[in-house]
Amino acid sequence: MRRTMIGLGAAVLALCLSSPALADPAPGERSGGHGHGDGRFGRATLTAFASLPAETYVPGSEPSGAQLGTEPSNGITPPFPGQPVQGFSGVARRHDGTFDVLSDNGYGQKANSADFLLRVQRVKPDFRGGKIKVLGGVDLRDPDHRVPFALTRADRRLTGADFDVESMVRNPDGTYYIGDEFGPFLLHFSASGKLLRAPVALPGVQAPENPHLDGGTPNLGSSKGFEGMARAVDGRALYPLLEGTVTGDPAGTLRMYEFDLRRRAYTDRRWVYRLEAPANAIGDMISVDRDRFLVIERDNNQGDAAAFKKVFLIDVRDRDRDGAVDKTQVADLLDLANPRRVGGFGTTFRFPFQTIEDVVILDDSTLGLLNDNNFPFSSGRTPGKADDNEFITVRLTGRLGADPRAYR
Repeated sequence: MRRTMIGLGAAVLALCLSSPALADPAPGERSGGHGHGDGRFGRATLTAFASLPAETYVPGSEPSGAQLGTEPSNGITPPFPGQPVQGFSGVARRHDGTFDVLSDNGYGQKANSADFLLRVQRVKPDFRGGKIKVLGGVDLRDPDHRVPFALTRADRRLTGADFDVESMVRNPDGTYYIGDEFGPFLLHFSASGKLLRAPVALPGVQAPENPHLDGGTPNLGSSKGFEGMARAVDGRALYPLLEGTVTGDPAGTLRMYEFDLRRRAYTDRRWVYRLEAPANAIGDMISVDRDRFLVIERDNNQGDAAAFKKVFLIDVRDRDRDGAVDKTQVADLLDLANPRRVGGFGTTFRFPFQTIEDVVILDDSTLGLLNDNNFPFSSGRTPGKADDNEFITVRLTGRLGADPRAYR
């Protein structure tokens, strides 16, 4: 049965990729990533659109949102009848037409998310029909007591009060590495969602929620840990990227680290990513090849107020005089060409969400992007209406020149 489902999924994805909306673009230049707006990439184009309604819950799941009060938000009143399938903060392609997506830590804070169960959802976009189908998923849990500090639940299912999970990579063996913001920690889970090892702390950096702070002074902002994380194309390392600036670092600079997967330890290699404005934040990161990565950078606004939602290609070989990695814009998510009016939108498409936290490379010039809808608090698409989870594909004007292992 599983082989049959995988075969069908692969066939559907192949059909989708052969449709006009996802057809391969004309060959373009390889970008070496030298400076901003160097002309190698122009206006990107929306090629496909699918969405999942905001009020989608895990079937048969526990109620949630009890700590949010009873005031409605964007037309939805807590508590909720189940666990919402929401807040996509990490994505991994399974190469069978389906994707793993990581639900966010819950309702935005450690204090209000104790009844939100952390989960990896498995979804399948139907770009022809414009919908996202939820196929299942796994709850994250710690039955073997790998976590050395107290958890919220006696059954050791992990909640948004235990970790703020924001980034994810899937390994060839089916296991997951997940980046947390409360520590920040790196977490290694089995394919079934079981924590395999103790959380790995980041030496010298602690957020206010860190359970080992012991009255000390944090040097990272609240929930400003590993928002983005990429896996090396050769599978030997992880590259986690902080969302916040470490105390003492220049304003608007973020640290990017290397974690050796064979030694399960951080190396002495480190880079600096400079935000276009100190108030901006990053949303996700993925490897392009050994030295280059894609990074989502955004402002904190939504709807008509949204002014900065971009994807940059960074090259760790090239640095400016202050040591920050080189950046090249490859897509402006607030100004995507849409000549075919994909999704029923106009000829200019905007992805106007407060948080856009997922990027995946589908081929050498096509990206997949998903929003974190902060259920039920964000309303970037329609004022007063809770945002759906949207999955779009975007064709770049040039090829990335990516290592084929980045998308095959």
